[in-house]
Amino acid sequence: MTNTSRPAAAASTGQPEFDADRIVGSIRDGFERGLTRPLEWRRNQLNAMETMLRENADQLLAALAVDLHKPATEAWTTEIGFTLSDIDHQRSHLAKWSEPRKVKVPLAFQPATARIVPEPKGVVLVIAPWNYPLQLLLSPMAAAIAAGNALVAKPSELAPATSEALVELCAKYLDTTTIAVVGGGVEESSALLDQRFDHIFFTGGTRVGKIVMHAAAEHLTPVTLELGGKSPAIVAADADVEVTARRIAWGKFVNSGQTCIAPDYVLVARPLRDRLVEAIEQSVTAFYGADPHASADYGRIISDDHFERVSALIGGEGSGTIAFGGTSDPSDRYIAPTVLIDPDLDSDVMTNEIFGPVLPVICVDDIDEAIDFVNGRDKPLALYIFTDDDTTAQRTIARTSSGGVSINGTLLHIGPPDLPFGGVGPSGMGAYHGEAGFETFSHLKSVFDKRTKPDLKVLYPPYTSMKERLIKLLQ
Repeated sequence: MTNTSRPAAAASTGQPEFDADRIVGSIRDGFERGLTRPLEWRRNQLNAMETMLRENADQLLAALAVDLHKPATEAWTTEIGFTLSDIDHQRSHLAKWSEPRKVKVPLAFQPATARIVPEPKGVVLVIAPWNYPLQLLLSPMAAAIAAGNALVAKPSELAPATSEALVELCAKYLDTTTIAVVGGGVEESSALLDQRFDHIFFTGGTRVGKIVMHAAAEHLTPVTLELGGKSPAIVAADADVEVTARRIAWGKFVNSGQTCIAPDYVLVARPLRDRLVEAIEQSVTAFYGADPHASADYGRIISDDHFERVSALIGGEGSGTIAFGGTSDPSDRYIAPTVLIDPDLDSDVMTNEIFGPVLPVICVDDIDEAIDFVNGRDKPLALYIFTDDDTTAQRTIARTSSGGVSINGTLLHIGPPDLPFGGVGPSGMGAYHGEAGFETFSHLKSVFDKRTKPDLKVLYPPYTSMKERLIKLLQ
């Protein structure tokens, strides 16, 4: 369904004033009129989102190239293609997920029936980050729409070309009486957070996540926080070094390391370290050539501020030895794929999330030391274990806590739509993708249906010894 009208609720970056109260009030009016509840509306909006992506793929790929220097193939795979798959999965299962779910009623409450009825939470706020500015806006939006919510969505101002395109296209293709995608920066985000929503979905850093949670608390609004942290890659002594290096290099340096589940550091069995580092360097050369700066397939840092922050991690105090890489070009916001060996554990590169193309490598004596290392720090969003021994893999999974795990791979656990994606502890709360996303944006309402006859009086006072025996028997 294409809606070419654009009421005041769908604000854009170019408007002189940003009236959050008016925007949210208009969208809430659409929800309270029941516009979003029918499955037909939900399907129409998911269909429209798919059409928007397919018809405007070239424009969106160009915007992603401007913002992040994303190569077209990488941008299609991680942004547009990923989102299209998510939309299709939501649409395909929409009818089943929306159905009431019967549950058993204990004998003591018979005759009666009971069911769980999924219903939309109401008006949802989605705040997206800049690193995957299309996927991380539209994928949560698709789940919120599938669950029958109205919503306000805010793309990141740090990816201005993509943000502007999404504001324009969503207003053209989606129902603007119930969906507003708005531009702007911190001021606009703050104004939205002052409003009352029925759920807030935020993807970004821990510092801003705390701000979002504090704002939500003012209205007792439930939140989903998709944050980050330092995701470890553990390389056991029996790992296939060449395959491991290739998969770590890809997971780390795709999008120039600006991925929330990128390997943030490597814990490698001591005898394998030099071979692994050499193999990672060879993989980087195979991916991006001898000079990644000249490669069309290697991205750039999003902003000058982030460039300075990541650059400072290389060669800073206690940052370890540069095994390869380490060069940069501020005029192009380019930082070479870089591996650091044995940094100090209290250095900035080991205490802060890197979110850039810098990979520390640390030796451990055995898998138990690696597990203890991980458990001594905040719970990560992702954990990667490389081993050909299933016992080692399962022991690592059992003894650590993380948002998700990939065995002998990186990043790919985000792909299967039936795997919930989310953090734990400081790396986030709540999950989405597939049915988990539908349920995140749904209230699972309990409904108990009791007939008026027969009206058994065993539960009513006055209580007698006979009633007590019957109650105990029935329970």
